[in-house]
Amino acid sequence: MKQYNVGVIGATGMVGQRFITLLENHPWFNLVALAASARSAGKTYEEAVGSRWLMKTPMPESVKKMVVLDAANVEEVAAKVDFVFCAVNMKKDEIKALEEAYAKAECPVVSNNSAHRFTPDVPMVVPEINADHVDIIPAQRKRLGTKRGFVAVKSNCSLQSYVPALHPLRKYGISDVLVCTYQAISGAGKMFETFPDILDNVIPYIGGEEEKSEQEPLKLWGRIEGDKIVSAESPRFTAQCLRVPVSDGHMGAVFVRFQNKPSKEEILQAWKEFHGPAQDLKLPSAPKQFLHYFEENDRPQPKLDRMLENGMAVSIGRLREDNQYDYKFVCLSHNTLRGAAGGAVLLAELLAAKGYFD
Repeated sequence: MKQYNVGVIGATGMVGQRFITLLENHPWFNLVALAASARSAGKTYEEAVGSRWLMKTPMPESVKKMVVLDAANVEEVAAKVDFVFCAVNMKKDEIKALEEAYAKAECPVVSNNSAHRFTPDVPMVVPEINADHVDIIPAQRKRLGTKRGFVAVKSNCSLQSYVPALHPLRKYGISDVLVCTYQAISGAGKMFETFPDILDNVIPYIGGEEEKSEQEPLKLWGRIEGDKIVSAESPRFTAQCLRVPVSDGHMGAVFVRFQNKPSKEEILQAWKEFHGPAQDLKLPSAPKQFLHYFEENDRPQPKLDRMLENGMAVSIGRLREDNQYDYKFVCLSHNTLRGAAGGAVLLAELLAAKGYFD
């Protein structure tokens, strides 16, 4: 595979730091540019981050002396790279404008942000589920007036635990889904040291999260019609999202109703056999087995299972029949790996494999 020079915009934040750790030894992507806000620009990355390095592994030596660029200087950053990852902490309209500015500078953007998830011609992709949505990129380029530039996004982190488990069951006609998510503090960019309110506590509200959990799966399962992606009309989703005192790993307690109820054995077989384009293309970050089912009654658990297949697999357990819905089960995924930076790197690998950065 061809090598690509890449940049990270929003490099000093938690997700930006995660991008840097994932790109340190990446076989296809060479990290050459780091960009952040004007207050970090001009400093070395080590100086800009200071004591705010949040990863469990040390800061890579290769980035310590790299001078941070001003993310607002689009032309300067774009001139150095083949594409950028974006994980900025700004208002949604500002993020939209910044990402489109990079795209119009002929610099493709692979975004962790939510700003463009419902832009009709921006693909929101989980590579195992809806890789074909990248086919909308020519329509987006036509709208933007670009030859290379475009924006592609990954979906919300909480979806990554339960939508992959539901996806291979769609052949049985899923009609209704109820999900309660139990979301780690790293999803809010926090650690226990910086989030004392969460200790011995659960916070039953995460702004905007329930709407994302109910609406984004329908875009993932939508279809391209002309120059836009049209969301699926079913199943019906309802969600409650809670912040819990866990460092990493989002869980979903799922209740599902089918038009054609499968047997438990059929569900387990569907999960075991499921693979998608990420596996078929042997993308470097793809888990070999995407969905893992645990027979034990007390699994999956974040502490034990979030790093399964380098944090890129989904764990499932406790499948059983329900007296109101047809079945219920529990899912887990690592929210800053599969759910954030890792999912974006996997999407970039898909785009590279399909030639969209050339």
